[in-house]
Amino acid sequence: MTNPIELLRLRYGEIPFNLEIGWNDSLTSLLSHRSIRAYLSDPLPAGTLELLVAAAQSASTSSNLQTWSVVAVENQQRKDELSKLAGDQAHIRQAPLFLVWLADLARLAHVADSRGISHDGLEYLEMFVMATVDATLAAQNATVAAESLGLGTVYIGGIRNRPQEVAEILNLPDCVYAVFGLCVGYTNPEMPAAIKPRLPQSAVLHRETYKLAAQDEAIAHYNDIIKEFYTEQKMDVAGDWSEHSAGRIATVESLRGRDRLREVLNNLGFKLL
Repeated sequence: MTNPIELLRLRYGEIPFNLEIGWNDSLTSLLSHRSIRAYLSDPLPAGTLELLVAAAQSASTSSNLQTWSVVAVENQQRKDELSKLAGDQAHIRQAPLFLVWLADLARLAHVADSRGISHDGLEYLEMFVMATVDATLAAQNATVAAESLGLGTVYIGGIRNRPQEVAEILNLPDCVYAVFGLCVGYTNPEMPAAIKPRLPQSAVLHRETYKLAAQDEAIAHYNDIIKEFYTEQKMDVAGDWSEHSAGRIATVESLRGRDRLREVLNNLGFKLL
């Protein structure tokens, strides 16, 4: 699908603004993104993984510290184990490649030790945030690259449900944790995914200063759009976006085990001072 107007309509559930600037293949790829949760078992061409990592390493990284790593999981048994830890998500088992993106401060600690230099700065929350951001930027570059090659992807936040066990399976050293996973593979054509509408720009785009109350109208409008989308796609989602989203933050139980994340991160060597 390459029609810019149609892509914008699908992304917002309506035509959001007049398009008066040029269009290109990069914009088509970005606006065509959808989460793929059904994969063929077909293997990826040789060199695909390395090309995705090259794209990831082309992302920005704070102070060139490169505080991220990635574990490529192709072994079926290991994918099965990670799938169970992430909430028993079948697409992790189906995808030929599962990438686990890591916030990695162990490498810097190792480098500092090798030079006889202290690394007290790694104990602070800032470095944890930096590593998490670095991993996220790298992963998004890899995702865009994968989709430009005709591959499907979906992020797996459930990898944080059981971070201690994930660390054990992947043999992660201290000061490394799995931020999220990413399935990569060929989309099963029998189970296609649609482009899901996002919030109107008036809810997320603020000019000069942030305005919370001004979002109410945009959110109400979006609730109608997403309910229509759920109906069209025959998705079993109760209520609208506001109800669904509020339910995900209503209780500690709704965090699905991630309420213990600070404790587990401490166990994994992150002091978070």
